[in-house]
Amino acid sequence: MNYLPPKIIAEIGCNHKGEFDIAIELLDLAKQCGADVAKFQKRNNIELLTEEQYYAPHPNPANSYGDTYGAHREYLEFSVDQHKLLKQHCDIIGLEYSTSVWDVTSAQEMITFNPSLLKVPSACNNNFEMLEVLRDDFKGEVHLSFGMTNQCEEREIVNFFEEKSQAKDRLVVYSCTSGYPVPFKDVCLLEISRLIKEYGNRVKYVGFSGHHLGIAIDNAAYALGANWIERHFTKDRTWKGTDHAASLEPSGMRKLCRDLKATYEALSYKQEEILDIEKVQRDKLKFKKSINR
Repeated sequence: MNYLPPKIIAEIGCNHKGEFDIAIELLDLAKQCGADVAKFQKRNNIELLTEEQYYAPHPNPANSYGDTYGAHREYLEFSVDQHKLLKQHCDIIGLEYSTSVWDVTSAQEMITFNPSLLKVPSACNNNFEMLEVLRDDFKGEVHLSFGMTNQCEEREIVNFFEEKSQAKDRLVVYSCTSGYPVPFKDVCLLEISRLIKEYGNRVKYVGFSGHHLGIAIDNAAYALGANWIERHFTKDRTWKGTDHAASLEPSGMRKLCRDLKATYEALSYKQEEILDIEKVQRDKLKFKKSINR
């Protein structure tokens, strides 16, 4: 397998708690940790939610930022202009900006300032009206998660991008289990191998979007061939909000970036049978035949 350097996405999502200053701070922290991309979320809540969903109470009131689920979502939403400012800050500090788009309007808004990649969350990968905007009107990479998606739906999505010859050069698909957090037994890392076998020659890359705890298995995901690794990122896992529990704090993100880059450096064959670093040890320690034999 020809390994590419790992690309690491720090998914900030809504972990900024609706505060723009915290979002900027999280961008700076993601850069300091060694992440390659920082990702947010963009939703048009009136379009995305039914009236019943919008005015219903949050299913977990302890995590809610409003009296209704709609009010909660609006509190956490940044405007298009704020997203432009976030991208500008990323450009200044040398970090790639991205966001997940959840509906047609959000997709249309986010492509106006040409980010290099946009993400389709698992929950929306069957919204083909939105996928059409990203396929036909957007020029960057489309990253798409396959959480809570059956294999028939996977094939339909890849076929949709192939209709316009937009899969091989622009589509990145992610192995993902949609849970917050996900126990290790449900991460199912070998799905990465299945996706590579089925789509490795049809899409640009295969990635891994992890919602598990810790960083023990991300290197395994990379070694299996997922060169894009996405993890939720926060400053404090005790903050109010649904995603913090499945997020890495800066110390964890820093170690993740360090370990993935070390794994990339180590994934190679020996360039010669006895490496230079071994020769001195061979001369000193290697068993030598007795001269009497």
